[in-house]
Formats: sequence, C-alpha cells, structure tokens
Amino acid sequence: MIDLKYLQNNFEEASRKLQKKGVDAAMLEQLKTLFLSLKDANAQLEALKAEQNSLSKLFGQCMREGTDASALKITLDANKEALVPLQEKAREAEAALATVALSVPNFPDESVPEGADENDNVELRKVLVPRVFAFEPKEHWALAEVNGWIDFERGVKLAKSRFSVLRAEAARLERALINFFLDTNAKKGFEELCVPFINNAAMLQGTGQLPKFEEDLFKVEGEDLYLIPTAEVPLTNMYHDEILTEKELPILMTGYTPCFRKEAGSAGRDTRGMIRQHQFDKVEMVAIAHPEHSDEVFEMMVQNASDILSALGLPHRVVQLCGGDLGFSAAKTVDLEVWLPGQNKYREISSISNTQDFQARRAKIRFKDGSKNSFVHTLNGSALAVGRTLVAVMENYQNEDASIEIPEVLKKYM
Repeated sequence: MIDLKYLQNNFEEASRKLQKKGVDAAMLEQLKTLFLSLKDANAQLEALKAEQNSLSKLFGQCMREGTDASALKITLDANKEALVPLQEKAREAEAALATVALSVPNFPDESVPEGADENDNVELRKVLVPRVFAFEPKEHWALAEVNGWIDFERGVKLAKSRFSVLRAEAARLERALINFFLDTNAKKGFEELCVPFINNAAMLQGTGQLPKFEEDLFKVEGEDLYLIPTAEVPLTNMYHDEILTEKELPILMTGYTPCFRKEAGSAGRDTRGMIRQHQFDKVEMVAIAHPEHSDEVFEMMVQNASDILSALGLPHRVVQLCGGDLGFSAAKTVDLEVWLPGQNKYREISSISNTQDFQARRAKIRFKDGSKNSFVHTLNGSALAVGRTLVAVMENYQNEDASIEIPEVLKKYM
C-alpha cells in the first residue's frame, strides 16, 4: 500500500508520481475527496477532544476547590456523547480511504523513465549474439510436433484451452531446468523453500494481487483460498506481520512452484503454444532487504537471472520498464527478454522488481531500526520462468531435422 501519510501531506507531488504510472484523474480525484473527508473528520474530532480535555481539567479544579461544577458536568457529558459519532465518522473516513488505497498502485521510483507502454521501455544491454541459422528456424510448437514433446490436444481434454502436457524428453528437460535454477540460486545465497501452492486472501492482499486482480486468480470454491499466481506470494508472506532484526537482512529465498492464472484480458494473445498458459512452472527469487541496500540486492537479482540465461547459452536483452508499463506493486522493474529465433523476436522470460515498502506496508513486514520499527523493502523476480525457458532452448538449440540439442549445463540433470 502507498504511504497514506505521505499522500496526505504531499498530495500534489504524490499525484504527479501516480500519473507517471498511468493512474487516471478520476481515481486521483476520488483519493483527494476521501483524503479531505478524513482530514475534516479528524479535525472535528481533535477539536472536540481538545475542548473535552480543557473542560476536564477545569472540572477537576472545581472539585478540588469545592465550587459548583454542575453546568460544566452537563457540558462534559454532552461532549462525551458527541465524541462517539465523530470517532465513528473518522473511523469510516479512514476505512474508506484505506479501501480505495488498496487499489492504488505503488509510486514509481525516481529512476523510472517516462513512457506510456512497452514501446517506451529502455533497452539497457544485449547479452550474447543470436545464432545465425543455415535454415529457417521452426517455432516451438512445430518442433514439439516433430519430437512428440508437447501434447496440446490432451492438455485441452484434461482441462481446457491453454493447458498442455509435456511428454518424454520435454518433461525431463522441464525437471532439469527447475533443478538447475534452484541450484544456481542456492549458490548465490538464496535459501530454498517448498511452500503451499494455495494461499489465503490476506497473503494475496499483502503482495498486491487482491483486491484489484481477483478476476485473474483461481479461487477455491467455498474457501478463503486461492491457487497462487506466483511463488512471490508465499515467499514474501513468510514474514507477514512480523518484526525482523536488522542483522537478519537481507533475507534471500527461492522456490519452485506451479503458477495459476486465468489470463483475464489476454484473449487472442499467444493462443498457440506455451508462451501464455493457465498453469506454468516458475522458480522465483524473493528478497526482504534493508531500505538502504535494496538497490544493491535488486542489481544482484537482475545479474543472477542474466547469468542463468548466459549459462544456458540463450541470447537475451535487459530492459528497464517505463512508468506506464510498470506492474501494480513495482517501484521499478527490469525485464529480461530471451531471443526466440522461431518468432524472430525477444520475449519476456523474467521480470525483476523492487517494490520498496509497498508490499511491506500491506503485509506489515518490519524490522527493528534502532528504537523504532521501520518497513523493509521487498523484491521479487523469476529465475526463471521454466516453460518459456524450455521454449527458448527448443528454438535456439534446434537442428535442421528438428532434433534439439541439450545445453551443456543441463546434461548432468538429464
């Protein structure tokens, strides 16, 4: 959640930041109205409390001096009754502001470039040179058909569209990639965790999926539970409503999970193949960091994901997202896009974000900062999306006869 005190004290500046992220004027006007209502309710409440305190002191003085305070007593009693609706009014105004604030995205970091959408993102660098093929490279679904690797028809039969079945060598390669990712992350200091694939609503609110993106989640009928859209949810919320010590930071975690997304709003996009599925595997990195060091952790996470792609021999590029393309919870994000020769384009394979204290406020994750409690910074990123890496390996390591080589670093896992 955004810092409501900052919003209240610096409304115009906060509005400019949110406009950079594409928040429309209607929501900003609603926030301003709710903020003014809360400010007015608090002012009325504090004024009456101040009057009540002053009269209480005067009443005490009258009691000590033995003077008549009957009229004063009537006023005190009347004020006491008047406080109740004013307290309720302030509480309701605060709750209304907090409810709307849950649907307000994070402020973008000052380093985030201006821009409306993905076309305004900034390429930071390219890593490795794409292979020049002596033949026309096939897309992964054509390779899968020749090799019998991916059964799209039976995936639909078992569930519905945008589900698939990996078979034989593809299933083994998927497992090899998961193990390689987890082992590499562990060497960088990330503790491996095996977490529940179903989380309650409070956890999804903590990381920002609820309430705004409920339509994209698979809910368990009759339960306050959802299938997780990413391991970011359980990993970050491991420390939900906890106070850490400063020496514990940073906490680095990694975990493999399947991820479940309805892909609401993506009709017509990537309907063929494995790029956009309702269920997909991913290995996630999550960090809980000291605010003064989260940028260093962020750069480390970006480099780690890039190193994994390099170890696999997969050409990729590193892209900084502009304000208009930033995710809901992110203060800043760097995407890694892998080269897919069959599509002749770079496609996202990892998105690494620093949410700063946005998720920490929602999830109440704090640390002892001297004599006070301060919010941590939380970071997350894929290392990597497994299905998309499988696709990248298939397309980059294909031969003219549609056979597929296995990257050297994976052979020990195969």
